[in-house]
Amino acid sequence: MNQIIKDKPAKSIKTKKLYGVGVGTGDPELITLKALKTLQNVDVIAIPRSNPYSPSVAWRIVEPVLELKPEQIKLYLDFPMSKDPERVIPAWEKAINKLNEAFTEYDSIAFITEGDPLFYSTYIYLHKIAKEIWKDIDIEVIPAVSSITAVASVSKIPIADGQEKVAILPASYGLETLPEILRLFDTILLMKVSSVMPQIVEILEKENLLQNAFYVSRATMEYEKIVYNLKEIQNDKCDYFSMVVIKKNENNGILFNKNI
Repeated sequence: MNQIIKDKPAKSIKTKKLYGVGVGTGDPELITLKALKTLQNVDVIAIPRSNPYSPSVAWRIVEPVLELKPEQIKLYLDFPMSKDPERVIPAWEKAINKLNEAFTEYDSIAFITEGDPLFYSTYIYLHKIAKEIWKDIDIEVIPAVSSITAVASVSKIPIADGQEKVAILPASYGLETLPEILRLFDTILLMKVSSVMPQIVEILEKENLLQNAFYVSRATMEYEKIVYNLKEIQNDKCDYFSMVVIKKNENNGILFNKNI
């Protein structure tokens, strides 16, 4: 009688995984449960910072609520605050090499970023090229409170209602299209306005919209600031984590229609 030999079950192959984890805009209590659970269980936490001598904003948000296990690794990655490719590209090459080395030894890496991972974040470049670099890894993105919703929350002014159209612009990359944008959209969000506040004030005055604008810096962070008269700060060196919101209130929803 032929003996039936059952095949031994194949050993499961543990898949390596990269997480893009948004940690919110500053208040540690705004970190999602999923983000916190992920960070508690990954092997490596990749922490972006502007240079070796500057603390990481993302890590500062996480640290009060995350209790690291002894075996977990913190991997610092330095990204200069620059638009110069000759500075940025070498920094990313060095970061990718560090992440590659980490993946040879560990199975899971979480790249943390302030705000949301897919909204003007440092993580986006890694997300785009990860599949090319590590073809066999899984990628998961964990969304978070973004600067847009944080600013709306602390100012208590809705971003959009009814038929309002919203435009989001990185102010530091040029304001030549702002006058046209102001005419086409109902709510305009100008991000990272630190170096261009005088130009913004000038344009808003010409468009008769200065009274419709306000400034928020460090929303939900320590030293949060809201200014409703932009002329008070037009010559100041404004914060990197800052935004100007222009709210026209021309297309509110039906419940705000005065003809009802």
